[in-house]
Amino acid sequence: MLTSNQVGFAAMLMQFCFKNVHSCLAALLGWIFMLVSGTQVQQTPVGKISRLKTRTKEQKEGSSTQLTTPSSVNYHFTRQCNYKCGFCFHTAKTSFVLPIEEAKRGLRLLKEAGMEKVNFSGGEPFLHERGHFLGELVRYCKQELQLPSVSIVSNGSLIRETWFQKYGDYLDILAVSCDSFNEDTNKVIGRGQGRKSHLDKLHKVRDWCRDYKVAFKINSVINTYNVDEDMTEQITALNPVRWKVFQCLIIEGENAGENSLREAEKFIISDQQFQDFLDRHQSVKCLVPESNQKVILRHRMRFLDCREGRKDPSKSILDVGVEEAIKFSGFDEKMFLIRGGKYMWSKANMKLEW
Repeated sequence: MLTSNQVGFAAMLMQFCFKNVHSCLAALLGWIFMLVSGTQVQQTPVGKISRLKTRTKEQKEGSSTQLTTPSSVNYHFTRQCNYKCGFCFHTAKTSFVLPIEEAKRGLRLLKEAGMEKVNFSGGEPFLHERGHFLGELVRYCKQELQLPSVSIVSNGSLIRETWFQKYGDYLDILAVSCDSFNEDTNKVIGRGQGRKSHLDKLHKVRDWCRDYKVAFKINSVINTYNVDEDMTEQITALNPVRWKVFQCLIIEGENAGENSLREAEKFIISDQQFQDFLDRHQSVKCLVPESNQKVILRHRMRFLDCREGRKDPSKSILDVGVEEAIKFSGFDEKMFLIRGGKYMWSKANMKLEW
């Protein structure tokens, strides 16, 4: 008959064997996967899910780690806007804008971490200091940081030709948001201001982009009010370098929920409706469906994680650095590349006929 000590020893021995078998099998499977697929498995404690990382040239030569690179960053430096689009998910909950020197310091940190493209957005980025703040950041990124690509997303309403005269040389791409080629539909959506024509300004900005050698782009949010529209003729005539098409997105606390400033639920369309819109416009060669796989940087230099249907901010890169903050961004770098997030984004390489 076994004593209690013998029983305990036997149990410990069995547990030890089980753990070692489990570890050995896990290691074996990991090595097999690495050899077959060309990826490296990051070792984690037993019972936790390991994270797969694409092997870079440096890793194959002996490096053991790979950091997420913020190659393309969307910097929403302001929440203020002169439009009231019903689906907006970066609403004017604060008027805070970083002092320009702090913004430049953050942009330099991002450049040092691998940023190649920065996109300035809002709110409406031309609203703050009548575009002077934006222009100086554009100049800084192109002239001082020497970024391959500097771009802006704007509703277009506040852009003036004098801005192009001063800053156009430093800007690669200007995207103007336009959700419909029916003026009444734009007004219902909230993309308008008084009696001013959003479409007239869209065409005027397009002409300025041509005159001052800035690549012109259009962004459209597809929602219940424009999902049945056929924009093929108008987009073709405007001839943007890219037409980015977004499916209306719900972000808790921004455009839905108790503390939101918008009620975007009535704008939501189904995945099938969005696909039908894309199918209807398949002849438009510049159309690019938005993947939502991007690095979003908020006005206080905090990355945003939108994976759970809300905006969860990281700590500011000004306080903890890019490497630490981006861990909480929710950014999937591999998916970003698969979905075409990196493209020919420098106007010097576009070979456009101005």
